[in-house]
Amino acid sequence: MSNWVSLFSGGKDSSWALYRALEEGLDVSRLLTVHPAGDSYMYHTPATELAALAAESVGIELVEVSPDDFGADDVDDAGAQGDAELEPMEAALREIAAADDVDLAGVTAGAVESEFQTSRIQAMCDRLEIDLFAPLWQRDPVELAEAMFDAGFEIRIVQVAAYGLDESWLGRRYDAEALDDLLALREEYGVHPLGEGGEFETYVVDGPHMGRRIDLTYDAVWEGDRGHVEIRDARLE
Repeated sequence: MSNWVSLFSGGKDSSWALYRALEEGLDVSRLLTVHPAGDSYMYHTPATELAALAAESVGIELVEVSPDDFGADDVDDAGAQGDAELEPMEAALREIAAADDVDLAGVTAGAVESEFQTSRIQAMCDRLEIDLFAPLWQRDPVELAEAMFDAGFEIRIVQVAAYGLDESWLGRRYDAEALDDLLALREEYGVHPLGEGGEFETYVVDGPHMGRRIDLTYDAVWEGDRGHVEIRDARLE
């Protein structure tokens, strides 16, 4: 049977891509998480250390890659930076594809609107001669959010970095009420309802594809105009 690898951070977008792939009957045999040491142009960075717990709940083997700091906070050429950041992921996929029990058919990705990310992932898939399953790509963000809520995803906001998003958003559940507030903030500040520009990041603690809910204990860390949650404890219920 053909195997799929889900590019996975534990956030809502990659989790939705995984969920939709499973719904479509794709045989996802691995999750692949890249843990950037610092800032990144290509990857979701907060709370990726929780990906292992999410993978355990989902019940799919996790492959983790921890490259050195990409140096993304001081970049002259964003395109070259994105290409360089993709190299450890591509190397990991080549290693997975080389395994005796794997017939790699494709990868899933949670990209919504980022041409920067999607074009690079598509080019990687072309080089590997595999398919890309990107069910969020260019979909209406409000409809996507509502589909996640309807499916039973429980999503927590773990990082914010945008005008209008204050400390009260840290740890808040991303649900219909939060979406309404975000749509009001879109009118005022241009905040994307899915946080697509890095305005906020999320972590999925429960969903229909997960066997057990993840219970988080955390501290909110606020740094003037942005903040994140610092996980003190995380466990499967």
